[in-house]
Amino acid sequence: MQKKKILLTAGAVGIGSLAYLAFQRKEKNNDVTVVTPFDINRYLGRWYEIARLDSRFEKNLSNTTAHYSLNKNNSVKVVNQGWNYIKEEWETAEGKAKPRIKNTGALKVSFWGPFYSEYNVVEILNDYQYALVFGKDTGYMWILSREKSIPDTVKQFFLLKAESFGYNTDKLVWPEHL
Repeated sequence: MQKKKILLTAGAVGIGSLAYLAFQRKEKNNDVTVVTPFDINRYLGRWYEIARLDSRFEKNLSNTTAHYSLNKNNSVKVVNQGWNYIKEEWETAEGKAKPRIKNTGALKVSFWGPFYSEYNVVEILNDYQYALVFGKDTGYMWILSREKSIPDTVKQFFLLKAESFGYNTDKLVWPEHL
């Protein structure tokens, strides 16, 4: 009887582990192709965040922008800014980005010392005017523009592309820009 309980428990743990691993694989967007060739110098400057999958770092933010500039060591300085409409104050986060793979949109970004996250520029349109960016998994996504809005055709194209990689675009936050 005791041996049967142990076998049933081990079986349940094994099945649960397999289900967890299968779910984790499904959440990854490993099949994403990044922009190649990618010109980091053309990516520099101000981008308006048109849409995002909300994270705890951007919760309650509107008027969100990202500004990229080149550091002396050829890394990229990242300054994200947004208006917290609950606290009624500006929030700013400074970090740095580096290429993961040279001359591609495969970057890594850090806001906390030596800890980096994937930042994948998967689409650039209209001569670096619009960008679609995915994080490491389907929990992170941004639609960026050099202007405070984007044409509907660009929006629809980005949404369809994101959905094809498993992103839930119904959960996108569309921050207001004044």
